[in-house]
Parts: sequence; C-alpha cells; structure tokens
Amino acid sequence: MEQLIIGLGEALWDCLPEGKKLGGAPANFAYHVGQFGLPSLAISAVGNDELGNETLKAFDRKRLKYIMPRVDFPTGTVQVVLDVEGVPTYDIKEGVAWDNIPFTGDIKEAAEHCRAVCWGSLAQRNEVSQNTINKFLKSTPKGCLKIFDINLRQNFYTKEIIQSSLRLCNVLKINDEELVTIGRMFGYPGLDIENKCWLILGKYNLDMLVLTCGVNGSYVFAPGSMSFRETPKIEVADTVGAGDSFTGSFTAAILAGLPIAEAHRLAVDVSAFVCTQNGAMPVLPKEFIERIKG
Repeated sequence: MEQLIIGLGEALWDCLPEGKKLGGAPANFAYHVGQFGLPSLAISAVGNDELGNETLKAFDRKRLKYIMPRVDFPTGTVQVVLDVEGVPTYDIKEGVAWDNIPFTGDIKEAAEHCRAVCWGSLAQRNEVSQNTINKFLKSTPKGCLKIFDINLRQNFYTKEIIQSSLRLCNVLKINDEELVTIGRMFGYPGLDIENKCWLILGKYNLDMLVLTCGVNGSYVFAPGSMSFRETPKIEVADTVGAGDSFTGSFTAAILAGLPIAEAHRLAVDVSAFVCTQNGAMPVLPKEFIERIKG
C-alpha cells in the first residue's frame, strides 16, 4: 500500500442557498491533497440511505478514494447560511453516520500506511468516532505528519478533547476566532495573538502552528521562525472549504520538501482561488500544481 495522506472525520452535505454540496473538512482536505498528485484518502462513515449512496457516487465522480463504512445512522447534513460577505454559519445535525465511524480492519491498515493525517475536534463530539480517531492516530507509523485542524463548531468541543488532540499532533491549524476561544479556555486571554501562538507551540512541543485570520492574513509559526502573508483581495463567491484547501495545499507542499514560507505562499494563493469559486471542491488551476512539481 502507498504511503497515504488521510482526512479523517466528518463526511456530510453542506445545504447551501443554491443547493446541497458534498463537504466535510476531511474529504475537502483529501481532495485538495490529491489534486497535487499525492495518494490521498477520506475516512468517515455514511448511512444506509439514499444520501449515503449519493455521497459515494459524488466521491467517485471527484476521483476521491475513501473508506466509508455504511452504518445505521443517517448520512450527515449541515444547513449553511451565508452572510452578505459570503461567510458561512452552520447548523450541524447530530446523531449521524460520521458520529459513529467504526474502527474497521481497513481503517487500521490505512493508519499503518499513513504518511500524514488531518483531523479536527468536530468529529470527536461522539464517543464512537472519538475512539476511532484516537485508535487511528496511535496506529500510525513513526514520522507520520499529524495535523490537528481544530475546527470549532457550535458547542461541539470540550477542553479535554482539544488538549488530547494537541498532545497527539505535531501541527496545529487554527483561525483567529478559535484562538480567542482557546485563549479563554486555557486561561491566557490577555496575550496578543502572536504570543498566544508561541505559547501553544512551545507548551505542546509542536513542529508548526498555522494561524489564519481571514482578510487580515495568515501566519505559520515554527521553532525559531515565523512566516506572515497578507490575504489577496479577491471577489468572494463563498468561503466554504477555503480553510481545508489551505491545509491540503500546505500539507502537500511540506511533504514535497518546500520551505515553510513557500508552502505558506501556495496555501494562501490556493485558498484565495477557492473563495472565488462556489463550493468546497473546485478543480485547481495547473499553475498551482506545477509550483510543487517544479
């Protein structure tokens, strides 16, 4: 089996004003990594229902490989409402298939051949999927790049789950609003954003901390260095999936051996492009792909 780059967690449909689109951070991440020619895989669960059938057919059309056990819960959906600037808010349905991902033999084998994995806090809101994620992470080989894309949604997180994942990851991806929440939760609300990031980087012995701040730019912190890039000014269609495309392209660039600053620049450009498109999984222009291969 190839050394896989895996998105692990929720698989769901974003119900947008113009109709439903396949989403979920892990699938979005795996799809974008795969566009750079890396062997990627989405791992989740879908229901024994028509929406589950649609999910697998949609992944097949996107040529996204997956392990998606069928379980006796409905396939996940999210009601997405966009504000005037295209920024989404989410109503995430509970008791769905991705809350109940079983730790199957196929998933264990994928973990044992994992080169990089990205997961978040949302898919850990239910004990079944939380246990599967923890078993997966503990089954990965030494040297596996473990990216915790924190992804705080509604009230579906706890301090304990966040701390557990911080101890298991070597890269944290977080946005500025989530950083404020974490600062309050962990008891250091008075620090500015950079000092909060340095503190988390050191406290959890991370290799990198990626902070996105919407229109106010983004940072990558690593021991002894920091990269900052401004956000390009673009015409926004919607921002759904933009953060996942950032994480996916950044991961692909780091795995290809690009320096952090170059990987950061590519991630910013890719996520800006995704914001100009409708939905989370647009096809990327070849010029982005060539920046890694070149």
